[in-house]
Amino acid sequence: MAESSAVLLDPLLILRSSIASNTPPVPTISPDASAGNATDNLAVATHLHFSSPSHQTYELSAPTRFISSSTPVDLRSIYFAWQKKDVAIPDYIASAQQLNEELTAPGGAGGKVQNLVFVERLDLITWLEGASDESEYITPLEGDEGRAAAAGAAMVASGAVGGVATVTSAGGRTGKTINPRLQEIYNGERRMGDRNTVLRGIKPTDFSHVRKSAEAYLGRTRARPSAPAATASTSIRPVSSTPAIPPSIPSHPKKSSRRPDPIILLSPSASSLLRMSNIKPFLESGSYTPPAPTSTTTILHISRLLPSIDAARPLRFILVDSPDQFKPDYWERVVAVFTTGQTWQFKSYKWSNPGDLFGRVLGVYLGWRGEEVPESVRGWGRGVVNVGVDKWIEGRKGEGRWRDREVVESIWGQIEGWMKGRGWGANAG
Repeated sequence: MAESSAVLLDPLLILRSSIASNTPPVPTISPDASAGNATDNLAVATHLHFSSPSHQTYELSAPTRFISSSTPVDLRSIYFAWQKKDVAIPDYIASAQQLNEELTAPGGAGGKVQNLVFVERLDLITWLEGASDESEYITPLEGDEGRAAAAGAAMVASGAVGGVATVTSAGGRTGKTINPRLQEIYNGERRMGDRNTVLRGIKPTDFSHVRKSAEAYLGRTRARPSAPAATASTSIRPVSSTPAIPPSIPSHPKKSSRRPDPIILLSPSASSLLRMSNIKPFLESGSYTPPAPTSTTTILHISRLLPSIDAARPLRFILVDSPDQFKPDYWERVVAVFTTGQTWQFKSYKWSNPGDLFGRVLGVYLGWRGEEVPESVRGWGRGVVNVGVDKWIEGRKGEGRWRDREVVESIWGQIEGWMKGRGWGANAG
């Protein structure tokens, strides 16, 4: 019961539940949640009222379990980051500065909005949307910590591991109490993994080709003439008809509990037919429209069901037009690169040479139907898929563009086949 109450009173979990139920909270200028106190201006709002999953009102200055630079982030900063989830990083920073000025101005609610860095904001938005149940920046609830402490105490008592922990007897008496300052130090320690967790990595690897090679080798061995009869002192071990699996390759590898989101890179070129302003409706609804002259969006999310990868859950793709904010391991999640044939696009990539890039990542070139594919794209070989859409005619407002859907399905089919060949289906969590 105590754990259930903690979940219902946690502002982060209530905000996540309200987003999932499509009933966003309402900022108010007082604890009273009446309609007259509601406001859209975060600079004057002092409280945040939730109507789902239960009626709760929290102060916007209340700290949350989201930690940034070893400091809890207040609810106002969390709600502001969610409101600005689709804007570009420069616009988000400028909006935060403007809001801080309004908060300290006469009539403002006071306080300050904390500016989250790109990785923290992406992790927070992913968690709030429900795409991930884990976040490295959110501390666990007291109930979760209690279960972890109990499990650790049990391992210490059994002699499996060593350490200092608070051990509670069956009668509820505490056998040993840790100094609060010492416990605070323990809580700040980074958990270390064993050699299995360290060497596992995040790159999905398919070892099915090793099994096929072993089966072919064992088949040739069985087809050879039998060896001379062994002496009485030599025992003959029968060969199993089932191909043996090397002991180093588990037949049922343990799947990761958290599936990484695949990434699609777009071309930032002004001549590209697909940019951040029109790529999402194109890939989702199969209808092409020209890109907007200017766009401040730097990151998009698209969900797509790929049956051969995971027939039960749609995959969540991340779309960006620049790898400037990439961590080193993000490159292992890139599954496709849209290109116009201009090599300057790859200067900031991990593999700046097109031959190396499209040997590791699927390339997609989209041009007008009937026009010749650039010589540079043809020279990159089979690693780049060439597709074409009908030319856009002003005034027709998208009429007669039924063939766009065929092009989109062809692109998704190529992406799905490439991902399956790289082992994504074997690693679907």
